[in-house]
Amino acid sequence: MRAKLTPRGKDRREQLLRTSAQLFAERGYHPTSVADIVSALGVGKGVFYWYFSSKEELLAELLKAGNHELRKRQQQSIGTEGDSLRRIELGIEATLAWFADHRDHFSIIQFAATDETFAPVLARNEQIGLADTARHLKEAMADGRIADSDPDMLARAIHGVIGRLTRDYIIDRGASVAEVAELAKTFCLRGLTG
Repeated sequence: MRAKLTPRGKDRREQLLRTSAQLFAERGYHPTSVADIVSALGVGKGVFYWYFSSKEELLAELLKAGNHELRKRQQQSIGTEGDSLRRIELGIEATLAWFADHRDHFSIIQFAATDETFAPVLARNEQIGLADTARHLKEAMADGRIADSDPDMLARAIHGVIGRLTRDYIIDRGASVAEVAELAKTFCLRGLTG
């Protein structure tokens, strides 16, 4: 990608990202070609290669950008909340709502998890999310709100619950985000507080 983009260039790049996300989710990553992406936008291949060197680079960027958007939604939801356990609840709600709004991204993550090419990006995204959750857990432990335990392990447990509920209920069954969030919060926090 070029170092500095004009506002128009930024818009075009975003169009490429959105269109490819939709096509990857609908058709799959491998069956979708660069030609399919640019055809859907009505532009030439040169436009694609101005912004991305390859389809692999584009998918890696989708994964990074999606994780950034998810974290931004979580941070906006959490705001200045002082209660560490409430921050975890708000983070759970924001995560489920974001994936409900970005089902295509969930499909892309599921594919990327099957291809070693994208393992470093997924691992980095996961580490960022786990560190955020572990930070809130450590604070809750320091405040005596939950028993001392391995915050990394607890963060992984929470992420596992959220990932599974997202896939099985939000994505596959179209369940209510509020209903799934309530179940997830109750399950995770009762498990933490005894």
